[in-house]
Amino acid sequence: MFLTFLGLFQLFMMSSATNGPSSEADTDSEQTHQCGEAEPGTSRGRDDEEGENLEDVAADIYDLIKDIRDPEKPNTLEELEVVFEEGVKVHPIKGQSDRYIIRVEFKPTVPHCSLATLIGLCIRVKLDRSLPQKQKVDIFITKGTHATENEINKQINDKERIAAAMENPNLKELVEKCVADNDT
Repeated sequence: MFLTFLGLFQLFMMSSATNGPSSEADTDSEQTHQCGEAEPGTSRGRDDEEGENLEDVAADIYDLIKDIRDPEKPNTLEELEVVFEEGVKVHPIKGQSDRYIIRVEFKPTVPHCSLATLIGLCIRVKLDRSLPQKQKVDIFITKGTHATENEINKQINDKERIAAAMENPNLKELVEKCVADNDT
């Protein structure tokens, strides 16, 4: 049954990839990074309090994603070291004190992990549900840790592909299991 879910998801993402990325999404992402992101290091240099605030926001975001379950194993992404605290970066958007660009990197357990796209989708869904909509979230596979990282990065940062993937009831059920709170 799991392989059926995975097969459907991969088939969907591959067929979406043939249509190419949404130029609007790519342009939006590029503009935000070029125009809205603070220079690396300047946010902390300007004001120690703001730097501490960004660290707190990054820690809160990590707390949201660390307990996502791996789609294949009973472990969390933190336990498998797929997500890690240093992989969450937060930058202020210039002129907007309550808006951030949030970058999350994750590292699949093996370079040919067939579930990397699904893991990225789970991270995206968890953050989209948990954060205010005014935040810009980018999710990436850590450079050099997956054979098809560029293709997967495009897929998990394309709003149209994410929305279409979540319309698939089997895939949605699998994502819901992974992102469900497991505090009980």
